Amino acid sequence: MSSLPAYDLITMGRSSIDLYANEVGAPFVDIKSFAAYVGGSPTNIAVGAQRLGLKTAVLTAVGDDPVADFILRFLNQEGVETKFIPCKPGTRTSAVVLGIEPPDKFPLVYYRDNCADIALTIDDVLKTPVGNCRVFEFSGTGLSREPSRSATMFAVEQARAAGATIVLDVDFRPNQWHDARAFGVVVRSVLPLVDIVLGTDDECKAVTLTDPTQVNVSHSQISGAKVAGDLQAAVQAMQRRGPKTVVVKRGEKGATLFESDKAPLDVPGFPVEVYNVLGAGDAFAAGFIYGLVKGWDFYKAARMGNAGGAIVVTRHGCANFMAYEEEAMKFIVERGGF
Repeated sequence: MSSLPAYDLITMGRSSIDLYANEVGAPFVDIKSFAAYVGGSPTNIAVGAQRLGLKTAVLTAVGDDPVADFILRFLNQEGVETKFIPCKPGTRTSAVVLGIEPPDKFPLVYYRDNCADIALTIDDVLKTPVGNCRVFEFSGTGLSREPSRSATMFAVEQARAAGATIVLDVDFRPNQWHDARAFGVVVRSVLPLVDIVLGTDDECKAVTLTDPTQVNVSHSQISGAKVAGDLQAAVQAMQRRGPKTVVVKRGEKGATLFESDKAPLDVPGFPVEVYNVLGAGDAFAAGFIYGLVKGWDFYKAARMGNAGGAIVVTRHGCANFMAYEEEAMKFIVERGGF
């Protein structure tokens, strides 16, 4: 791969219009109005990394509808490259409706039937320079159905062959899979191609899930599921298949680094008053990947990720409220530095 790739980061997967309740604290049935933002984990990460100063592109897909115009306009305004995003006639651009009931209830509903980004194909990948980036990031949800599944795996193969660092954001959304166990089967199959895994405690356990009774879909508004089991065993099982580094996102507690042949290392977070946790993990990923591109060690990169997550949880939405580089650096310095 060229020493000067065209992009610091290319992300691949879902995009959406996110409708966030304006009535913070109100039960979902009492919501009167929503604010419209851009969402979808890989899309959020691309925006977050772009705001931090990286050159990013996103490979997603949109339908032939006004929601697509809404998303593309925002991404273009942010400077995220959109020329590789195909329009899929006959599909719909995805949507998500979200409630905000702090401190621990954030219900969300996905509208992803016949959604455009699941229609991504290998041909779409071939039109995208996935082999010309420093980091390639993809999400677990993109593996949930065909043709997106094979397109994503093909993109990972191409990016890895070109020398990119491959980052998987586990992004476990059980209601996007016909069987929660299928999530683990598919993700485990791609792990040999992955360098770094990002996920919550529950998401990491879900990768090794074999017992469907361990999934509680009613908790999907927070982390995708509440999955029983041993985190250390789940991490080691993933590492045996390929990725040497697993980063477990722990919310207000920060993150824990699991590197092969090293003891787990806790990376402290930044205490803040939580307004809305949705999108915190994507802000973390953007900050962490920023650190990777800058050549930082994993500890410092995770601190940057923690700062991004801490900033965004004090705000109403996700992509639209990601931190800028100067803002994130100032936030860290004012709280003791890296």
